[in-house]
Amino acid sequence: MANQPAHTGAPTTLAQALSQAQAGGLPRIDAQLLLLHVLDRTPQGRAWLLAHDTDPMPAEAGARYAALCERRHAGEPVAYLTGCKEFYGLPLAVDARVLDPRPDTETLVDWALQAIAPLPAPRVADLGTGSGAIALAIKHQRPTAEVTAVDASADALEVAGANAERLRLAVRLRRGHWLEGIEGPFDLIVSNPPYIAADDPHLAALTHEPLQALASGADGLDDLRAIAAQAPTRLAPGGWLLLEHGWDQAGTVQALLAAAGFTGVQSRADLAGVARCTGGRLPG
Repeated sequence: MANQPAHTGAPTTLAQALSQAQAGGLPRIDAQLLLLHVLDRTPQGRAWLLAHDTDPMPAEAGARYAALCERRHAGEPVAYLTGCKEFYGLPLAVDARVLDPRPDTETLVDWALQAIAPLPAPRVADLGTGSGAIALAIKHQRPTAEVTAVDASADALEVAGANAERLRLAVRLRRGHWLEGIEGPFDLIVSNPPYIAADDPHLAALTHEPLQALASGADGLDDLRAIAAQAPTRLAPGGWLLLEHGWDQAGTVQALLAAAGFTGVQSRADLAGVARCTGGRLPG
């Protein structure tokens, strides 16, 4: 976001506020979501903005909007600025203690739901739960599932627990480093772990998010290796391990799962057609 916000005087209408934000370099969707936030409207109110584009821009809301736009220009995620991110149809509270949930991770949830579909009361573990996005999405779609949400960060578990309570979705919260100290057996272990190499230049654009939720050793594979090694002893026979990973890691993660004894190892593409998730099944 190299462009700086345009300064053309205080906007007098909602349309002018949006126009100025976009002229300063903000994507339209970001400008809309931030404006809805300062107007105390829901993120689903983008159509409302079109119908009210000539409404006057309240001075106090305008000042807050300008401040949020400046922070967005500095790279802070919209979800942190509004305190909310929708994931799999659920409104999640998020902040800088947890990763900003990405839409592509919904691909992992789709696959997880397919994997447990035949089971009346599947036992599921979500490793590195963060905001609770994956765990809560699965529990919401499959109320009979027994879902355990694991994270090494007490701060992350506090966020996940608050989301679970507000959404009235009963999941077990456990603090731990992946599966250490976590007993099974589980029918499904699912995880979106850190998978960026520690020296990856892309990390510079993600400084507002917790580094421990992003980087994973020299090649970005340390945590994926740990999970692949631990999972077989925590899965029930026939249980699934499903992992999200980087855009160029599918082949390597497939090899990790095959070496760990998983069968039917395969990858699935994200919304952009990139192989983003890899999984396999324990024999039996």
